[in-house]
Amino acid sequence: MIGRGQLDTLPGMTIRANWWSTVGLLVAVAAAGAPGCKKQKKAEEPPPAAEPAAQTPPAETPPAETPPATPPATTSGDQPATTSGDQPAAGGGSGVAEMKPASKSKVSGTVTFTEKDGKVEVAVDLKGLKPGEHGFHIHEKGDCSSPDAKSAGDHFNPDKKDHGAPDAPVHHAGDLGNLTVDKDGNVKTTTTVDFLTLGDGPNSAIGKAVIVHEKQDDLKSQPAGNAGARVACGVVEKK
Repeated sequence: MIGRGQLDTLPGMTIRANWWSTVGLLVAVAAAGAPGCKKQKKAEEPPPAAEPAAQTPPAETPPAETPPATPPATTSGDQPATTSGDQPAAGGGSGVAEMKPASKSKVSGTVTFTEKDGKVEVAVDLKGLKPGEHGFHIHEKGDCSSPDAKSAGDHFNPDKKDHGAPDAPVHHAGDLGNLTVDKDGNVKTTTTVDFLTLGDGPNSAIGKAVIVHEKQDDLKSQPAGNAGARVACGVVEKK
């Protein structure tokens, strides 16, 4: 049986019991709802950005090969002329004089000039001469029209020097010495000189006359060695 005092406290206890029940309910709800909130927040967070795919390094391109340097073309200025095999040096070449009789002789044949390595080879092939020594020169004019070949003018002498032997310190550019003719009237010989050319220049034999004299050149008398009449003449024509 509840007494009066107990009845007096019953409403308060009921209120307090109801308040604690409410608080407990709220705590239980909060405890139960917290995980759900966390899950919701995690669901709302954007997914982390995907890591960029590893980039493949570009393939290395091999460097372009540098073409070999082209040697500069050489010019004729200060460069020496080059020869190949038996070819004459640049600016040289060859020439030939077809020899014709003069002063009523019967001489015939050829005198061939070939330039190589700064020198000129003179190849003589003649017949119809008297045996013995005969003066042999280049004259200044390429003219064999007169019967005595005097139309060829004087010795070829562009440097205005005295007459002499071809190996003497002083001589004409046209001084080629003497030819030795055999007993049959033939001569076939070769000599080489370094004071003539077949190219351009004052000492070129091209267009000049080759003269064979009736007698020996004494290699000292001026102006032509006292070699007598002109018995053969031919003009040097470039081949």
